[in-house]
Amino acid sequence: MLSKDSKIYVAGHHGLVGSAIWNNLLQRGYTNLVGRTHKELDLTDQVAVKQFFDEERPDAVVLAAAFVGGIMANSLYRADFIMMNMKIQCNVISEAYAHGVKKLLFLGSTCIYPKNAPQPMKEDCLLTSPLEYTNEEYAIAKIAGLKMCESYNLQYGTNYIAVMPTNLYGPNDNFHLENSHVMPAMMRKVYLAKLIHDGAWDKIAIDLNKRPVEGVTGEGLSTVNCQLSIKQKVLNLLAKYGIENNKVTLWGTGTPLREFLWSEDMADASVHVLLNVNFSDIIGIEKYSSVHYGASTDGAVDRNHSAGRGGAIPKLGEIRNCHINVGTGKELTIRELSELVAKAVGFEGKVEFDTSKPDGTMRKLIDVSKLHSLGWTHKVEIEDGVKKLYDWYKKSLSSQ
Repeated sequence: MLSKDSKIYVAGHHGLVGSAIWNNLLQRGYTNLVGRTHKELDLTDQVAVKQFFDEERPDAVVLAAAFVGGIMANSLYRADFIMMNMKIQCNVISEAYAHGVKKLLFLGSTCIYPKNAPQPMKEDCLLTSPLEYTNEEYAIAKIAGLKMCESYNLQYGTNYIAVMPTNLYGPNDNFHLENSHVMPAMMRKVYLAKLIHDGAWDKIAIDLNKRPVEGVTGEGLSTVNCQLSIKQKVLNLLAKYGIENNKVTLWGTGTPLREFLWSEDMADASVHVLLNVNFSDIIGIEKYSSVHYGASTDGAVDRNHSAGRGGAIPKLGEIRNCHINVGTGKELTIRELSELVAKAVGFEGKVEFDTSKPDGTMRKLIDVSKLHSLGWTHKVEIEDGVKKLYDWYKKSLSSQ
């Protein structure tokens, strides 16, 4: 168990999940936190990462940093997605081990599972059939990360845990139309369509100034003498993204099923695992601790111990799929989600679906029974979460 004065390094502490984990730790009284922005520390730079660990020597690490993007980015920058994420993971995990970090939490993604995995997806369906091609490189990198944690535990007796969250949404979400995920993109589209209908050009200007679309801001829109050509330029641009006067067009049929988890719930689950769950709890074999920790009475890692060298400990048999799914275990259709978003925004216009566009994977639900058995369940239901996200979005427009 980490004490309240333990130094905890949160990699990616400004991101959607990392920021929520940081705040959750503070709320629990863990105030000795360390974070670095990308400008301050490039996690792909092995020398820089080693220097950071030499100087800070954290007791625990939360690896929430990653090189991420949507379907288009995953398709265009395949080499970047596998190389950047592998570098980040290798550097942080290897230096954590070299510097005697007591506990490490690695955050992955449920895209690690096969494209046609049985639903709901259990942890043990990993590597049973081909991955979704469009994000294969990112998925392979995340699989490598969870396998690193698993393998370090088996070889060196470390206590590194990997958690795989479902689709996340919440404060600090990405609402940029070009590369955001389904819920924030849908919410912004509905919001802008309502503003067009209301003739609220001052609010449209604020929105575009905060988050420009293809480099277009709201400059000039809120002036009394705004030229019609400026407004038409904006209307034409937004129409490319399915945003029109009191009408929103979304891709696909609206029938795919998706699971969503509030990011602050994800943070709470992550911190719960960090503070209360050990590798021996996950594999359910008490002998593991005696094999690895033997003479130790305080849980310290014996770095000279090599009983697990080669990836197998005869006494334990084969150990794999030690990661933990994190989600709600509940799902809804994209159409149902659009109805919740429209209700939250107060949108009374039309939401249509362009069936000529792809749906993507038809169902992607995870089995969360392992997580429940470890003492955690989600708190925020999707109906409340959508309202909370819209409230956050509106507040973000008023902040600089």
